[in-house]
Amino acid sequence: MAEKGASEKRASARPSADREGVPCWVDAQLSDVEAGKRFYGGLFGWTFREEREAGDAGESVRACLDGEPVAALVRKTDGRMPTVWSVYFHTPDAAALAGRIRAGGGQVVTPPHPVGDLGTAALAADPDGAVFGLWQPGRRTGFGRRHEPGTFAWAELYTRDTGAANAFYGDLFHDALFGPDAFPDFGRAQLSDVFPAEMPPHFLVHFRVADVDAALAAVARLGGRVRVPPFETSYGRVAVVSDGQGASFALLRR
Repeated sequence: MAEKGASEKRASARPSADREGVPCWVDAQLSDVEAGKRFYGGLFGWTFREEREAGDAGESVRACLDGEPVAALVRKTDGRMPTVWSVYFHTPDAAALAGRIRAGGGQVVTPPHPVGDLGTAALAADPDGAVFGLWQPGRRTGFGRRHEPGTFAWAELYTRDTGAANAFYGDLFHDALFGPDAFPDFGRAQLSDVFPAEMPPHFLVHFRVADVDAALAAVARLGGRVRVPPFETSYGRVAVVSDGQGASFALLRR
């Protein structure tokens, strides 16, 4: 997990959008996109724009804050798919990165594929089974805003073996994670008693809020649930919640 000083430095900096391994996009896979719009619009003040392109699997809406893109809500095409928030890492070459993932002991869950002219997407899993996305930009480069209330702030990997995770992701994204001017917005932490014993390794998307307690009250009012009450981390005060459909994410106050 990152040290406090480094986290404060990241909070005021903007990572290079074209550095491989920087989180550049998040989306939620939901059964009911309209319900998702009501929940996240009420919680973060997002507005939404329909976005359907050739190559899309189904309905997708772009979430915006003050007109700038911050996330997407995507309708699940198969009810057996998990209801989750996913983080996507920037890459200039999704096919080449997929090959390095396989060589490093990970798996490519969904091979790189075009999403209209927006870009190229893929899903992969690390050797411990945590799933993450790859994004090779086309017309959509990534976040229009981040590091402010209502936008993406951090992605934490909860894993059983942080040493192995550092080795795997360090090989994939060395400059973004460990370079002299690295601001990766991406930490690694041991699965602990904070989470249920059956919790698998996973990425947890964090959205910044001005007041965690006020945001928790809004989550409850909008039909969501508190999964893990607020706790302190090296990068801020965090609470884990889920929306009314079960997609979990974190609220972060830095």
